[in-house]
Amino acid sequence: MTTLDPVLPLALLLPLTAVLAAFVLWRLVAEPRARLAWALRLIAVLLLLVVALRPVIPAEVDQRPTSSGGLEVYIAVDTTSSMAAEDWNGGADEDTRLDGVKADIAEMVAELPGAGFSLITFDGEAVQRVPLTSDGSALLSASDVLTQEITTYSRGSDIAEPVELLSGILGSAAEENPDQQRVLFYLGDGEQTVDSEPGTFADLAQYLSGGAVLGYGSIEGAGMRQFSGFANPFGDEEELPDYIQDYSSGSPEPAVSRIDEDNLGAIADQLGVAYSHRSATTGIAPVLDGLDVGDVTVTDGSETAAVEFYWIPAALLGLLALFELARLGGVLIELRGALRGTLPGAPRGAGTTTRGGRE
Repeated sequence: MTTLDPVLPLALLLPLTAVLAAFVLWRLVAEPRARLAWALRLIAVLLLLVVALRPVIPAEVDQRPTSSGGLEVYIAVDTTSSMAAEDWNGGADEDTRLDGVKADIAEMVAELPGAGFSLITFDGEAVQRVPLTSDGSALLSASDVLTQEITTYSRGSDIAEPVELLSGILGSAAEENPDQQRVLFYLGDGEQTVDSEPGTFADLAQYLSGGAVLGYGSIEGAGMRQFSGFANPFGDEEELPDYIQDYSSGSPEPAVSRIDEDNLGAIADQLGVAYSHRSATTGIAPVLDGLDVGDVTVTDGSETAAVEFYWIPAALLGLLALFELARLGGVLIELRGALRGTLPGAPRGAGTTTRGGRE
């Protein structure tokens, strides 16, 4: 909301402006030949008033919860095409596994206020989307826009893709603050489709004090729609993309993704944490039991700079001042010429003669 921060008290500023404006209006009426100049001066008075009132959008201080002693929560999310399988809510409303992931992340933020959060996603490569922050809204904003990988770029699923990135992130964090508590949540369906055995997560366990592996999907499985990188612009069921096709049998058939709980259980064992199968009918609170965020305090966030608008009328006032200076310059030149013609000893006009015909 825009407010005023006047350079002088309004009780003084407004009467001064009224006196100046009244004088200019009087001259505007009294000097009809100079009405343009006085009209511009009236505008200048009004602009000067706006500048003196100093309209601003005040600075804001963001109050955000931060943890004292606290807890670091790292969330690794599978964003391969299989996470677009439509079996999160039993196939109802075409909800995908990623919809379940987003719901669970939102519940984590609500259940662990003050914790530090970091979001890592992985498909063809692993990326840290949100560096460690105690601003839960940043995590929610990032998770809300999570999408599956672009279908044409899919190279298959490797459930251990994030291990190398997580090792670097967790190792650096442990070196910087060895006494901090850290937990890791792995969110995926466990489906391994690349032609290699999945790597191990065992080396990450040394950095962790807890966490969980959360599994999404069903044994029956479900189809996945293609994704071009752009959201459906129509919002119309008839315009939804086609399902991803499976050509392994020689003829195209809708591909079906199924949860692999054996792989997910193996990841949990390697990390030394529990495995939990997720569904739309159960909350995530039991998974978070026993996690201690620490003493939560509310500290001032960074203060945003006040946004000032006085420079806009000030710029216009400067243009009017230039016009006034140019006009005064012309008046001075005319006055100088007139004075030179009336001063004693000024050159006589051409054509004058003295007696005898001599000049």
